[in-house]
Amino acid sequence: MAREQANNNVLNTLDTAKTQWYHFTAVVVAGMGFFTDAYDLFSIANVTKLLGRIYYTEEGSKKPGSLPPNVSMAVNGVALCGTLAGQVFFGWLGDKLGRKKVYGMTLALMVIASLASGLSFGDTPKGVISTLCFFRFWLGFGIGGDYPLSATIMSEYANKKTRGAFIAAVFAMQGFGILVGGIVSLIVSTAFDSAYKAPPYNVDPKASLPPQADNVWRIILMFGAVPAAMTFYSRAKMPETARYTALVAKNAKQAAADMSKVLQVQLDAEQQPTSSERDSNSFGLFSKEFARRHGLHLLGTCATWFLLDIAFYSSNLFQKDIYSAVGWIPPAAEMNAIHEVYMVAKAQVLIALCGTVPGYWFTVAFIDILGRFFIQLMGFFFMTVFMFALAIPYDHWTKKENRIGFLVMYALTFFFANFGPNATTFIVPAEIFPARFRSTCHGVSAAAGKAGAIIGAFGFLYAAQSKDPKKTDAGYPTGVGMKNALIMLGVINFVGMLFTFLVPESKGKSLEELSRENEEVEENGVPATLVSRTVNPI
Repeated sequence: MAREQANNNVLNTLDTAKTQWYHFTAVVVAGMGFFTDAYDLFSIANVTKLLGRIYYTEEGSKKPGSLPPNVSMAVNGVALCGTLAGQVFFGWLGDKLGRKKVYGMTLALMVIASLASGLSFGDTPKGVISTLCFFRFWLGFGIGGDYPLSATIMSEYANKKTRGAFIAAVFAMQGFGILVGGIVSLIVSTAFDSAYKAPPYNVDPKASLPPQADNVWRIILMFGAVPAAMTFYSRAKMPETARYTALVAKNAKQAAADMSKVLQVQLDAEQQPTSSERDSNSFGLFSKEFARRHGLHLLGTCATWFLLDIAFYSSNLFQKDIYSAVGWIPPAAEMNAIHEVYMVAKAQVLIALCGTVPGYWFTVAFIDILGRFFIQLMGFFFMTVFMFALAIPYDHWTKKENRIGFLVMYALTFFFANFGPNATTFIVPAEIFPARFRSTCHGVSAAAGKAGAIIGAFGFLYAAQSKDPKKTDAGYPTGVGMKNALIMLGVINFVGMLFTFLVPESKGKSLEELSRENEEVEENGVPATLVSRTVNPI
């Protein structure tokens, strides 16, 4: 009872604390990790075509080279494989060692791997690409750890009234990461391309490949280390979250002291748990009790994130192919290699400005008003509508006069992904599970999402390879294959709507109320918190 009284003092103060400067500081510190995550994961799309032209242009060919499908899948997907592994591992470690102890590890790994990716070496094209894939796997591993830790830390710091907005704000930094990735690619490609004007490929295949092209992709990838390094010190200075200290480490006094430092509140919690109290409410992650209380919730968070990421990562990683397929980006034979980077990056920036970034911040503004369930269901619905609207009349959008309409429709799919399930699937797992499983369950849910992203990255490329024989252009997916791929993504979004009904609404509730944190294992169908405690639990 002493422990519960002490913990309740701490937790109630957290739930009712006014929004303070430290909340915004935590958003920036945690959010810069997501800024870096998005930059590193999606900037590869800007340079994939360049890699193909540098390392896979055949001698004597009048057409630009492109990465073979299996190589393209590896370059785009290997970081996602590392992310999946990192989400599970660091999510589990965050519950075992504490959020703070693990938080700095992930950022350091991201800095080192970003720099190493740009320094990828080898005597042959295969050697360079293999080295790049190796470093991007470990980059993804560090990125993976950022998902459960950032979400959990922000949810455990926030009050219940604005918790959704603060977690969403952390995730919204992903939009800025995508945007800045495009801007950096524009700047670097412009700087290297300004003094170089090449003839078309059909005149001289080597002339369209400037010698400085190899520097372009390396600089773009290495820049991802800069924002991560800038926030390393701030992460190291963050205290452990009060909820972890009180509920998992069982030290209410330390939790109160830490909270008093950062939230400018004064709270004394002298009580310490007795040995019998330490054993209460201690069912395991793989127990029947966890399955009864949270099994469907975990299925819901995993399934919705899995389905969302198939569509979201397919659309993001293969934007360049979609733009080429509808003719929005000119054929490669009409551009030198560096200018092609510029064109792909310009398209990414426009989509980010028109749909991606606004969608994230609409979620921040409305998440604590409309609720998680409504926003997620709405997002999946409109993603389904717009995917079918792109796919069914696909030939209509490939005509030159209709390309602006295609861009608008495509941007709307990103808007409703981010003002929808891409944000809510990140938020909800950080709210509905007990503190001692919170980071692990978020990591498992996020890993299910990355499994979907891997399917999206690998499967989309193969699904889109079926080409209209009348329309082929340097290996770009076009025609029937692209149409079928978009239809598949629409169906996937519709199924995501159905699984949303397994996820509870968490708006305006405390984390302990959502997770039933203060309930013990039921006795004869009655929660133990309602049973007389005259006898200590065994």
